[in-house]
Amino acid sequence: MSANRKFKDSVFTTLFSNPGLLRELYCAIEGVSLPPDVPVSINTLENVLFLDFYNDISFEIGGKLVVLIEHQSTINPNMALRLLLYITRVLEKKVQSMKLYSKKPVSIPWPEFFVLYNGPEPYPDVSVLRLSDHFENPTELDLPKKAHPLLELEVKVININEGRNETMVSRCTELAGYSLLIAKIRAFTDELGNLEGGIKKAIKYCSRHDILKEFLEIHGSEVLNMILEEWNTEDAITYAREEGREEGREEGTNEERFRMAANLKNLGVSPEVIAQATGFTAEEIEGL
Repeated sequence: MSANRKFKDSVFTTLFSNPGLLRELYCAIEGVSLPPDVPVSINTLENVLFLDFYNDISFEIGGKLVVLIEHQSTINPNMALRLLLYITRVLEKKVQSMKLYSKKPVSIPWPEFFVLYNGPEPYPDVSVLRLSDHFENPTELDLPKKAHPLLELEVKVININEGRNETMVSRCTELAGYSLLIAKIRAFTDELGNLEGGIKKAIKYCSRHDILKEFLEIHGSEVLNMILEEWNTEDAITYAREEGREEGREEGTNEERFRMAANLKNLGVSPEVIAQATGFTAEEIEGL
């Protein structure tokens, strides 16, 4: 992946950019054992899921197409719908258009979707989000209801916070280390009252206790900058939403979106991030 680009890697995607570590992570999640010669092919798209950070990894392994997302904020209820759009783009790149018109059926990998939740809010050990949860009720439209949805996509959400799903997390040393790193960052940030100080203290703690030591020795300054930017952007989005919700409560949804966009712009958030958070076009944001 090129270093000079609009989107930035998260600590998660930087840590698991190695095919061997992705194989170990997949085996931990699925509770399976795969030989080291099973190939892993990474095909992550330009990020379309979270702000302007890469926190998703798409890869093929053993005939499966897996999309992994690491989430440090509240789980988005629209994740199944967003992943439908994501997997469509992955398959568009994989399948040449002319093949769709051939007389032979096109073979595609078996898709699997996982969200690894690492946020501060309480969340179950495991949950499943379904595309069918978004479908309108056909009986309300005077249409017959099918026995089962004719289109479905399931996303397995796994809580990887420290102390949760310990058996699964322990199967992958890097995943266990990452979970502990994030837990220490939050704990030290609360202790010091400062995010940057909390990150630095957590990095020193983990290095001293042989937790992701080699990774942090190589990427320590990057980890600091990535988490600072990602978490500050999340805080800005949350703050702006709350401000917009409070100020625009009596003025309608569109006015609330307008206020949120204005607050984000005043906080210095990029137009691209504001567009994803509010749904306004770049031209509308520019005119605020």
